[in-house]
Amino acid sequence: MQRFFNRRTRPADANTANSVGNNNGGTIREKPARSGLLSKRGNRHANTGTTHGNGSLNTRPTFGQWIKGTWLDLLTMVIMGVIGLGVYKAPPAPSRSFPVYQVTGDVMFPEFAYPLRKEIIPIWAAAMIASLIPIFIFLCMQIRIRSFWDLNNSIIGLLYSLITAAVFQVFVKWLIGGLRPHFLAVCKPNVAAYGAESGIGFAGIMYNRKICTGDEKQINDSLESMPSGHSTAAFAGLIFLYLYLNAKLKVWSNYHPAFWKLIVTYMPVLGAVLIAGALTIDEFHNWYDVVAGGLIGTTMAFSAYRMVYASVWDFRFNHIPLTRNLPFHYGDGPSAFDGFHDAIFTRKAGWGSHEGGAFGGAPFDATHGARGVGAIAPEGPGYNARASTDARRADGGRHSVSRKPVGAQRGDGIV
Repeated sequence: MQRFFNRRTRPADANTANSVGNNNGGTIREKPARSGLLSKRGNRHANTGTTHGNGSLNTRPTFGQWIKGTWLDLLTMVIMGVIGLGVYKAPPAPSRSFPVYQVTGDVMFPEFAYPLRKEIIPIWAAAMIASLIPIFIFLCMQIRIRSFWDLNNSIIGLLYSLITAAVFQVFVKWLIGGLRPHFLAVCKPNVAAYGAESGIGFAGIMYNRKICTGDEKQINDSLESMPSGHSTAAFAGLIFLYLYLNAKLKVWSNYHPAFWKLIVTYMPVLGAVLIAGALTIDEFHNWYDVVAGGLIGTTMAFSAYRMVYASVWDFRFNHIPLTRNLPFHYGDGPSAFDGFHDAIFTRKAGWGSHEGGAFGGAPFDATHGARGVGAIAPEGPGYNARASTDARRADGGRHSVSRKPVGAQRGDGIV
C-alpha cells in the first residue's frame, strides 16, 4: 500500500514566500525549505523532473502526520455519532394529537391506516449502500489516480456528508416527526375504552397516543416519519459519489466525453432515488418525508464535497483535493507545484498531463497566473513581474489587465 500511494515527490514548502513561479506554471525557483506539509520538521524539495511538478504536495504522509492533521475531525465524528445515536434512541419529543373517526364513523385519515409491512430496504442496508459502495469506488479509482490525498479527501468528505446528514435528520425526526402511513395499524386505537370525554380539542374529536394499545416501540417509531432516514443517508452518500465521478471522469468538461461516462455518473443518483422510492411502496414513509430526506442529504453532500475539493462544478478545479495548511489559488495557467493535476481518472483531451491542466480563466472566476495549492498569484508574495509580462505577451495580451486572485478577495480557497 505504501508503494501504491508513494509515487509522488516530496512535499513542497508550506511557506509560499519561499517559492517563486512564473505565470504559466513554468520553472519554479525555490529557496531553502523550512517546513513540510503537516510537519514541524523541514522537508526538502525534490526537483525530480517528474510529471507531478516540482516539490509536489501530492505525497503520502506518515501516519503520525495524518493523525496530526485529522484527529480533530475524527474526534468530532465520534462525538456527533454519539449525539445522533442518543437522539435516535430517545422517544419522540412532542405529544401529537390526531383524529380517528369522522362523525359518520369512517376513518378520518385512511392514508395513515396502511398495514405494517416489512421494509424492502432496511435502514442498515441503506446506510451500508450509501457508505461502502462509494468507498469501494474511491478505492477502485486509485488504480489510476494513485493519490493518497484524493482517497483521504473523498472518504473524509463522504463521512462529513453522512454523519452531518444523519444527525440533522434525527433531530428533525425527534422534535417534529409526523405520522407514518401505518400509524393507525400499529397504534390500534381503542376510543371506546376511554369514552367520549377522552377526546380533546373542539367537539372532542382529537386524541393523543393514550388511546393506542399497540407496541410502544412501534408507536414511537410511527410518530417519527419526517424526514426519511433512508432517503437522507442514500442521498448524502450517493450524491457525493455522483459529484466525485463527475469530477474524475470530466463529464461536464471542455471536451465531448463518451456516453458511458454519463451513465456511470448518474448510476448513484438512480440508486438514491430507488432507495427513497421503495419507502413509499412498503408504506414506511409519505412522499414528503422522502423529499425532505433527499433535500437534506443532497445539501450535505454538496457542502461536504466543496469542503474537501476545490470546486463542485468548475471542471478545471473540481478534481483537486484541498489541503488544510495551504490555500488553493484559482489561476488560469497549469498547476504549479502541488502535483494534483493528474488526480483524475480520465486521460482524454490532455487530462491527466501537466500541460493539459492549463485552461484559460473565465472572467471573475480565475486570475492569470500559476494555479494550485500554494501557487504564487500575481501581485502576491514572490510575484515575478518579468515572468508576468512575458506570459501576457505570449498569449497576445489576452490578460493584459492584472487582477488580484479571486481567492484573496473572497477567501474561497482557504480551508
